Amino acid sequence: MTILAIHGGAGALPRSEMTLERAAGFHEALRHALEVGQTLLANGSRSLDAVEASVVALEDCPLFNAGRGSSFNRDGKIEMEASVMDGSSKHAGSATLLKHVRNPVKLARRVMDQTAHVMLAGADAEVFARQQALALESEEYFFTQFRYEAMLKINVSDSTALSEDIVVPSYLNSHLMSSTVGAVALDADNHLAAASSSGGTTNKYAGRIGQSCIVGSGIYADDKTCAVSCTGFGEAFMRAVTAYDVAAQIEYKKLTLSQAAYAAIHDKLPGLGGLIAIDCSGAISMPFNTAGMYRAWIDKKGRIFTAIYDTCCAWTTSGKIISSATADPLSHCT
Repeated sequence: MTILAIHGGAGALPRSEMTLERAAGFHEALRHALEVGQTLLANGSRSLDAVEASVVALEDCPLFNAGRGSSFNRDGKIEMEASVMDGSSKHAGSATLLKHVRNPVKLARRVMDQTAHVMLAGADAEVFARQQALALESEEYFFTQFRYEAMLKINVSDSTALSEDIVVPSYLNSHLMSSTVGAVALDADNHLAAASSSGGTTNKYAGRIGQSCIVGSGIYADDKTCAVSCTGFGEAFMRAVTAYDVAAQIEYKKLTLSQAAYAAIHDKLPGLGGLIAIDCSGAISMPFNTAGMYRAWIDKKGRIFTAIYDTCCAWTTSGKIISSATADPLSHCT
């Protein structure tokens, strides 16, 4: 049995702005990223390889706020971050304050595999990326017009989306809330893994670090319990140590994955966001407290699903939609 789930960020476009064409683009991008990781799992690869590959596919897609589609800080610059964690060894790697690394999640994996450290940051992290022969890109590669315009709208008033205490205009929510991409997987050897990558929040201060590179807050993986990847307002997840909290509730309070994930998002999180999680038995949970969350998963029966709001699309393995209006039980942990 192999299981894989991915997310493209909590806080979807308002339904009024989500045209059929836009929705189709998101669903197809999610399906593609899921398929990339699932192909590896089906061929016997490790869960760690699968989550890295799926996140790379999301980083390469400008629709999502990671890698190529990253948001801009208040100086009009890109600063990215990512992390990975192996549930079998508890080893982890992360990188942050990146400006040129094409795929931050690849650098996080190299930090884990090739150094004695957990995190590298800034210019020195990019020196290490060059030493590892990872692809670096110019600033132009990461430029997307709609994310740049979103930053300018807030920048003129000196507002920031760093804290859930700031009231963000509704017309900007679609740009600010799609904050992270991530993946969790269970492989054929029953090993779990998690990954996350992000461009951070729009108009953030230069040097701001979010939850996506923080082990325990943005990601966590332990073969005894679960793998978790979080998305939303990073400061809230850092305050609540959300990813580890899900695993701790399973291990110490003996909650089910659904119970622990639901409590972490709906009862404990001091802000907006969601998470995806898989436990050691292959159960999946995807709670969120925002209007939507871009997500996709393949279940124990090998069925493929993608979703944005409270309904999901079911797909054939050949990439054809079976149904586009199926109620999604995972979003509320029923």
